[in-house]
Amino acid sequence: MSTTKSKTNLHIVAYPFPSAGHIIPLLDLTHLLLTRGLNVTVLVTPSNVHLLEPYLSTHPSSLKHLVLPALVPDITPTPPHKRLLAIMRALRDLHYPFLLQWFQSHPSPPVAIISDFFLGWTHHLACELKVPRLCFSPSGAFGMSVAFSMCRDPPKNNDPGEDINFQISLPMVPNSPTYPWWQIPPYYRNDLEADPDWEFHRNSMLANFESWGIVFNSFASLESVYFDHLKREVGHNRVWAVGPVLPLEGDVIGSATRGGASSVPCHKLMMWLDARLDNSVVYVCFGSRAVLTSKQLNVLATALECSGVHFILCARVPDDQGSILDGFRDRMGDRGLVIKGWAPQVTILRHRAVGSFLTHCGWNSVLEGLISGVVMLTWPMGAEQFTNALLLVDQLSVAIRTGEGTENIPDSNELARLLVVSLDKIKPQNVRAKELSDAALSAVKGGSSDKDLDELIKQLADIKKLE
Repeated sequence: MSTTKSKTNLHIVAYPFPSAGHIIPLLDLTHLLLTRGLNVTVLVTPSNVHLLEPYLSTHPSSLKHLVLPALVPDITPTPPHKRLLAIMRALRDLHYPFLLQWFQSHPSPPVAIISDFFLGWTHHLACELKVPRLCFSPSGAFGMSVAFSMCRDPPKNNDPGEDINFQISLPMVPNSPTYPWWQIPPYYRNDLEADPDWEFHRNSMLANFESWGIVFNSFASLESVYFDHLKREVGHNRVWAVGPVLPLEGDVIGSATRGGASSVPCHKLMMWLDARLDNSVVYVCFGSRAVLTSKQLNVLATALECSGVHFILCARVPDDQGSILDGFRDRMGDRGLVIKGWAPQVTILRHRAVGSFLTHCGWNSVLEGLISGVVMLTWPMGAEQFTNALLLVDQLSVAIRTGEGTENIPDSNELARLLVVSLDKIKPQNVRAKELSDAALSAVKGGSSDKDLDELIKQLADIKKLE
């Protein structure tokens, strides 16, 4: 992306949702804004301050941070989706009055707020402060279109306990996607309508579409039909696609240590990859949050073992299943590497030896796979990942479907076959992977994403002039 720095005197606040998969892309966008001369204050909770380190050292004068009060540790409702809703509400209750006081007492307050889509309540804060609020979506435009549709008209199933394959259709979304009931995130279902946390989440998500603008970590040619759709839905053109915002090769922000430390040092990973042939390694990762069940883990390990492919496996497993992973690692020897915890995913995917990527289809992983030009194998686990898999397989033809959550666990022999097939360099998906990689790079090197980011800054500057 363009790195021409011209001082704008614009001061904005960036407020990520306090989870690594949400914080890092908004920090990457912040980095791009800083290179264009803006001043940014990042709002961060105490446990995530370390994620700022590479950005603070790169922008020592224009990047500030404000440490927000930490949530009390007793927000532990089950099931997991209830925990997410409770955290979202608790953040509002704790941070709204704190931020209101901070803004009102600041000698040179920010002229805009850009905040994660899980923080839709900041739209109301921005209205009280009389500043524009930008919703930042770490998910794609297709996923956001689906979320908007489900928030506006919550999916209904008269027998959700029995008919988990009941088909939900979204005819107002382009391409009319359909989903079996079990793929609908619980926080969008009509059976929770009496729950105050559910209602808070719904109103918070709808507030995203009432905000002054929406910024996507995506690029125009990847999801053009959905960007057009969202502009019609919100009734204006302040919908910007500025991604992929992840650092380009050689950028210090893209160092292997960003986001956390790996159980396998990066230099050892690179040495192992350097000894492999081009496009000969399958990288397997299900993100930083998904925990594989024992059945999923056994199928995956068996498939990798039977396939004969070289691989890097990064997966979270229940504490009582660690011995399965340890025994598997011992049997595989030098044919594969097993990483526990965080993996330097961007660095791994960019290596010439990696030819395919078995992924849970989180949006960060989708973009990292696309820009690296590798073929993807999809095994979504939850949330908008099923939508992202639809995009990759059925609409972009850049990926191969393997599994779906715990309901459609692939046969280990079939999965082993697909792992081998994914490294075949003459597949149609290889051609599409190269095309989309080129399109992503073009977008951020003077193309549509660069232009959208410049236009976003121009419109913010115009607002500042009117003050």
